[in-house]
Amino acid sequence: MEEQLVHLLAETQSSAPGPRVHAERQLEQLYSNEAFPISLASVASHNSIPLNIRQSALLLLKTFVLSAWSPSFEEFKGQVLVSDANKEQLRRILLELATSGENDRKVKAAASYVVSKIASSDFPDQWPSLLPTLLQLIPSSTDAQLHGSLKVLGDLVEDGFNEEQFFNSARDLVKVVYDVAVTESRKTTLRALAVSVFRSCFGILEMVMEDHKVAVKAFVDEALVAWLPFFVQIMEKQLPESYKKAGEDDEGSPQDEERRGLIALKLQVVKTLMKIRGVFPTLLSPQSPVLFTATWRELTSLQGPFNEMYIDDDQQGRLEDADGLPYTLDFLVLEELDFMQSCLRAPPVRKELEAQLQTSNGADGATSGNWVTEVMKLAVAYAQIPAEEEGLWGIDVNIFLSEETSITANYTPRTACGDLVIKLGEWLKSLTVEGLLTYTRTVFSDAPSWKAKEAVLYVLNQLLNDFQDVEHTIGPEIARSFTDFVNEAIYQGNSFLRARGYLVAGTLARTSGDALQESTASYMQQCIKAITTDPSDVVNVSCIRVLQDYLHALPPSITQPMQLDITSAISNYFSEQDLAELPDSDDLMVTIVESLRDTILLDTRICIAPGSNALALLFTIASHGARNFQLTMLVNETFQEIASTTAALGGDAYIQLCNKVLPSLTGAFDIGNLTEENALTNLAAELLAVLAEHGSEPLPQGFVAAVMPKLKRLLLSSNEAELLRPATEAIKHMLNHDHAQVFGWTDSETGKTGFEACLVIIDRLLGPSVDDHAAAEVGGLAAELVEKAGSDRLGPYLLQLLRGVAIRLSSAQHPPFIQSLILVFGRLCLVSARDVVDFLAQVQIEGGSGLQVVMSKWLESSVTFAGYDEIRQNVIALSKLYSLEDPRLANTMVRGDLIVPTSDRIITRSRARKDPDQYTIIPVPLKIIKVLIEELSSASGQSRAFDPFALAELEDGENASEDGDDWEDVPSVLDLSSATTRQDLMAYGEGTGASSLANRQRDDETQAYLLEFFRGLAGEEAFGAVFNSLEEEEKGKLNLLGQL
Repeated sequence: MEEQLVHLLAETQSSAPGPRVHAERQLEQLYSNEAFPISLASVASHNSIPLNIRQSALLLLKTFVLSAWSPSFEEFKGQVLVSDANKEQLRRILLELATSGENDRKVKAAASYVVSKIASSDFPDQWPSLLPTLLQLIPSSTDAQLHGSLKVLGDLVEDGFNEEQFFNSARDLVKVVYDVAVTESRKTTLRALAVSVFRSCFGILEMVMEDHKVAVKAFVDEALVAWLPFFVQIMEKQLPESYKKAGEDDEGSPQDEERRGLIALKLQVVKTLMKIRGVFPTLLSPQSPVLFTATWRELTSLQGPFNEMYIDDDQQGRLEDADGLPYTLDFLVLEELDFMQSCLRAPPVRKELEAQLQTSNGADGATSGNWVTEVMKLAVAYAQIPAEEEGLWGIDVNIFLSEETSITANYTPRTACGDLVIKLGEWLKSLTVEGLLTYTRTVFSDAPSWKAKEAVLYVLNQLLNDFQDVEHTIGPEIARSFTDFVNEAIYQGNSFLRARGYLVAGTLARTSGDALQESTASYMQQCIKAITTDPSDVVNVSCIRVLQDYLHALPPSITQPMQLDITSAISNYFSEQDLAELPDSDDLMVTIVESLRDTILLDTRICIAPGSNALALLFTIASHGARNFQLTMLVNETFQEIASTTAALGGDAYIQLCNKVLPSLTGAFDIGNLTEENALTNLAAELLAVLAEHGSEPLPQGFVAAVMPKLKRLLLSSNEAELLRPATEAIKHMLNHDHAQVFGWTDSETGKTGFEACLVIIDRLLGPSVDDHAAAEVGGLAAELVEKAGSDRLGPYLLQLLRGVAIRLSSAQHPPFIQSLILVFGRLCLVSARDVVDFLAQVQIEGGSGLQVVMSKWLESSVTFAGYDEIRQNVIALSKLYSLEDPRLANTMVRGDLIVPTSDRIITRSRARKDPDQYTIIPVPLKIIKVLIEELSSASGQSRAFDPFALAELEDGENASEDGDDWEDVPSVLDLSSATTRQDLMAYGEGTGASSLANRQRDDETQAYLLEFFRGLAGEEAFGAVFNSLEEEEKGKLNLLGQL
């Protein structure tokens, strides 16, 4: 079978699809052959077989193992295809291959990976000898065997151990890898790999620390007694001069390998120290001064080689070996800069540095000779623009902008230097600024390199941006001192230094109060001019970007006269761009829109001023970037402000706005339809909804005729939620502002009136072909139509429409959609609650009472309502239903309170599906009172009941600080990769979603209404029975609020 497999594996790598697909199918058919996995392992073990075939055999074996070895794998296909005897043989063959003397690391790494996967299923029960074999083999192994053994051990620690298995073998494991790490006769790459395995142990320790805090702490204390002196030794070991720069002639030589190995070893030590600091911050605190000094010393010594390799030359950096160990100098510098920054937070380091400051500062507090200036020197050395970035930024300004605005995930020594100075500024604000000013003078007077000058201004820019974020300012004298260097930067030859000069001028303006107002106005004028006259794209976009700072720093009396000049400059720059490249220029377009937004919002009357192209420019940019979510959000927010402020000026201003906007929007509908560009059509619908929302009453003549045909076509043909929602909103707003114009419009194609068109649209959106998200606004449209048309015009259509709403409500799941449908009945209740009950009592929905269906959904969903007006309407509607005292409502039973289970068993997902939550069953009037009590609490600004788990976490935090955790920034950070975290943050910030229930702000109007409502009930004898049926907590809320 081996020969057959070699042939098939070769065919799978064929460029011809036919033979490749055929070979893949044949290999899948061999899965059920008992000899298949053994033969694959045999192929992988033969040195005579080509390397690519051996690797392919191991990759296929990995896939086979995951699908046919054990049900514990997620990829398992349902049948174990390997006998126990063959499993034993495979485990032996693969472990021998992974730990053999073979020199090819790729084969051994692939074999190690398969071993780790098998181990995650079989260790220790079916493979108890694995770890003892490795631990016994490592001390006496050759370098080749050691490499494989460490790879298997590392994979086992990463993926194969559970907490019990780890603790049973942790001391032996850590001792074995420690012996490798400290043995200088071993290759440094292997020593680095051993340190990497040790670092992986902290991943397991971090996971189990909460449940085994004492045991974990004792184990780590014991381990670090040996490891920390070794780490200090490696940190203090200087790279020999011959190691600091890779020579082109010694690639692959023993010296090159040793150089890479030593860098890799130092890197792994720094990474491990960072991991320890993150999990056990107090344990490193005593050693922090020594580690800080060693890091600073090495970073100082590496400045020259780093500059030669990456600043002046374009040597390849960010390289890793086959084992994933980084080994280039730029990686080492980056890690050490990060570690140096973390050391600045350690109290022992701060105490020592503060003592040095007191010694070095003269009576006048001069900073020319203290360590703060030396930190600036170090930061500026590594913050210079690398040759690689210099070339990329010159070609693509989007890359420059993403780095400048910190959007990129590319963390470099340059950005690390900015963070280092920011962290220093948080601790020693004034001294940091003064130290940076001192070194800036040195650089601009002595340094011939423009890169050093740009770097010192870059570091200043990062520091000032952080000051701006926390609303710190700098003194007028210091600000004026920095302007001398800004002037020199702007008026010299290099484009990157010119761009930096403009950017720093903006941040200085925002962080110096009014001290630089006169010079800032001059800078702003130069900036506007440079947008179109400077030959460098980098300078052009920097000037566009920094306009935002100028516009926020200067008073409107200075900036408003420049409004037309700014929009003209941006328009001229944009017109010169290649339209074909714009869809790929997201960062550029977002920057332009942000600056254009700030310019327009100085005075939105510019949008309707004769000869102004501000609005046309905004829409043109939006049309080219309609697929960019951030850009469309910016355009929407900007136009929302334009429409609201223009509408406030009166009907004439709104008519002028419509004359400018409607041709563009209706044209966008046509272009989007022709090109099938959905994003453009969606954006046009959103902007039209904004325009209609702020419409005059009545709307300008011809408004409905201009937009209704296109809206009708879209609403009757599309299923896209992002289009249907704003299009529905637009018609709803038109009905609200000018229903006569809507009803009076006639479709030239069908002859139907606007009133009939609205009925057809509502009927379609309530139908099963449109999902909840897409139909989310139909309830608002239906309610508006019912209110404006009245029962006389609607006639028989009224009951048909309401029945459609009730039927769709019965199956609705999306909360905003449910809310919109409920408010159709809610708004009718404001006029005549009795008629609503009469109607629902007569309607049958799937064999049940419409009253039962609608009231159940209504009362279950009320607590999730959003929007002040909507909540108020709902509260009033429910109070009117209660006040009817209708026996039909009293006889309708709905879901009441959650029945809390008495069992203390943990509720898993499967158990929750098997035993769903149970609720009490109560009459509608009682449920209405419960809902209104909850709404009264929310309207008064009270949050929900205090969470005992939050109290427990708070106490844990206090206890932690009492334990002497004196190193800041312990790893209690938010995981922003988590979708749940992002949703919670958005809900917290916006006050929407489920979490908004606990964060709802005071609503005095709703509170006053409910207070009056409950005061009225208090005197009614019938309410006593209802009150007695409430839970004690609910009674307490009413008593607390002074109602009863």
